[in-house]
Amino acid sequence: MTAIGVGAMNGLEAIRSAPCFGDSDDTGIDVVTGAFSYSGSAIASQLQGKGRNIITLTNHPDRASETKSLDAKAVTVAPLDFDDPAALAKAMEGATTLFNTYWVRFAHGGIDHSLAVDNSRTLFVAAKRAGIRKVVHVSILNPSSQSPYPYFRGKAMVERALAENGMPYTVLRPSVLFDEKGVLLNNIAYLLRKLPVFGVGGDGNYGIRPTHVADLASMALEASDRDTCEVFDAVGPDRFTFMELVKVIRHAVGSKSVIVKVPPKILLGLSAVLGTITRDVLLTREEYYSMAEGLADSAAPATGNVSLTEWLDEYGSSLGRDYRNELDLHFR
Repeated sequence: MTAIGVGAMNGLEAIRSAPCFGDSDDTGIDVVTGAFSYSGSAIASQLQGKGRNIITLTNHPDRASETKSLDAKAVTVAPLDFDDPAALAKAMEGATTLFNTYWVRFAHGGIDHSLAVDNSRTLFVAAKRAGIRKVVHVSILNPSSQSPYPYFRGKAMVERALAENGMPYTVLRPSVLFDEKGVLLNNIAYLLRKLPVFGVGGDGNYGIRPTHVADLASMALEASDRDTCEVFDAVGPDRFTFMELVKVIRHAVGSKSVIVKVPPKILLGLSAVLGTITRDVLLTREEYYSMAEGLADSAAPATGNVSLTEWLDEYGSSLGRDYRNELDLHFR
């Protein structure tokens, strides 16, 4: 069993681009939404490594101490307060690039995808008012304004709002992100360690293109220097079916769990039961069906360099030792 090979390329052939802005001053300051969160901290860490000064817009300043790869004391912190656009703009004044990772995985506690679209639009207007030179925005593979799924439809609406705002931009479209701090692959590994049987919905033959979060951050920094408006799939060198992915993780963690194919309704029911036990949301209906329809897959050339298979050879033994709770990370 092997992943479907995708040749390592720089991916520029897959970029839809056009000249976007001319010369302008680089202040050496950048804004990152959620610099103490997952992809935001990866971007902020690489920015600091290049000597950039960082402003973060966040509602979780208390998590600064948890971000080990980042010098949090050197980061200027401001609230990500969408109810105060003037304050958002004020916080971003003097910065060159906005790196935006803001979104919500699922509706919870009065926040849904429709509100996230409105919030994103507010953020882009504030960035333009602040004089930001370019926006580098993290989206998702295969967004569509016609999608039946609010997540993918909302992502498409945010991309459109960004383009219509009239600012230079790059849109990065990853699927599943991974590293030692990632949630999805860690929790698959956790369940494979704990359960005698692991269920895969349907036939398991739907594709997935994982991307290392450091690769995503590198793409974001490189994009901030380009004088184009562009949209491209931010994908790693491996292309798996979901069944292959689970088997690769099972091997890496030394699990003896039996992998079985189950009907989607049963899988979602079991996920709900486990969610009650863990006080979390393991898998939503939208997440399963969108993945089963191939929306986590891309045939684009690789834009990232880190192979998940090779990464698991090094980190698999520690993956899934503890469960990572999505609600604790983002909503509590």
